[in-house]
Amino acid sequence: MADRKSFQTALIHSDYAAPGGFAAFPTPIHHASTVLFENVAALRSRNWQEKTGYTYGLHGTPTTFTLEARLAEIEGGEHCVLAPSGLAAIAMVDFALLKTGDDVLIPDNVYNPNRELGRWLSQDFGITARFYDPMIGAGIASMLQPNTRLIWTEAPGSVSMEVPDIPAICKVVREKRDAGQDIHVAIDNTWSAGIAFRAFEHGVDIVMQALTKYQSGGSDVLMGAVITRDRELIHRIELAHMRIGYGVGADDAYLVLRGLPTMKLRFEAHDAGARKVAAWLKARPEIARVLHPAFEDCPGHETWKRDFTGAGGLFSVVFDEQYTEEQTDRFIDSLTLFKIGYSWGGAASLCVPYRIQSMRRQWNGNGQLVRFNVGLEDPADLIADIEQALSAL
Repeated sequence: MADRKSFQTALIHSDYAAPGGFAAFPTPIHHASTVLFENVAALRSRNWQEKTGYTYGLHGTPTTFTLEARLAEIEGGEHCVLAPSGLAAIAMVDFALLKTGDDVLIPDNVYNPNRELGRWLSQDFGITARFYDPMIGAGIASMLQPNTRLIWTEAPGSVSMEVPDIPAICKVVREKRDAGQDIHVAIDNTWSAGIAFRAFEHGVDIVMQALTKYQSGGSDVLMGAVITRDRELIHRIELAHMRIGYGVGADDAYLVLRGLPTMKLRFEAHDAGARKVAAWLKARPEIARVLHPAFEDCPGHETWKRDFTGAGGLFSVVFDEQYTEEQTDRFIDSLTLFKIGYSWGGAASLCVPYRIQSMRRQWNGNGQLVRFNVGLEDPADLIADIEQALSAL
């Protein structure tokens, strides 16, 4: 090729290369769909599943590899795969481990999109999805079938806040696996951000995190992660990731990386603020129950006290039965600092109503359930906001 390039070609192929030696705190953002190889031998020899090199943007860049490694380290795992959302991460686990004729168990208090995904698997894929009492503990043994391949757990349930006995469930599953059954336990560990509950230390095989929440902390990113310590499991998950074609943008990965250094500080601030607000609500005559795992009367509190080291900012309340849905809706509409929205884990506080009786097969009581996410505002201001809104009842 001639040394002198045309203007158009020079716009694409430059001879300049930036000098090495640059160092800074932020992880560089590598945008790439196409990955370049030094030669054909490198192209043919590179294995995308081993993550020892780069093959295609979908399978990772230095930015996403760095995020995956840091998330695995935070959670106490060894391998991580990113997905475009928390629900995408759940689906990736399902499609990695389940096929037609298999059975999956899902807790009755599960994140509702996971419930709907289970129903879809049953309806269109020939995979039975059965729902179990989240407080079943070792009793899960009575529900296992020879074709049960996966048990989903959520600690606690992100609406009704029951805390399951994860070690008891994992012990049953481990005994079945030792006897030759291909079965695993997965957990949605988003509520604790991997900070307050060390899932792998309690026997879990697969951890799912919705990085949309505490990891990013900015209410501006959709992303999920699947983490494990098992190399065979991660290869199955990576194959599902490739076949579905999940991709995560480098800019979003950077935003999550930027949030990680402050995550523990933010989580602890959410936790402290939420306990103050929840304690104040517990003394209010309008509130029949406060569903916060750190409170003694929350289902599974003793398990929380044994297995957890914190609680974050999410909890629910049940209003006295005398208050109608119309009244509690008016209460929420009257809040000014608390905004109405489903997500959580960001700096701004949120509040949302749930028709819990229609979500759960078994639910005691008829009061209206309202879930709070306490952000990083001054708890005294949040309490004042709730107090003025209660007058709207």
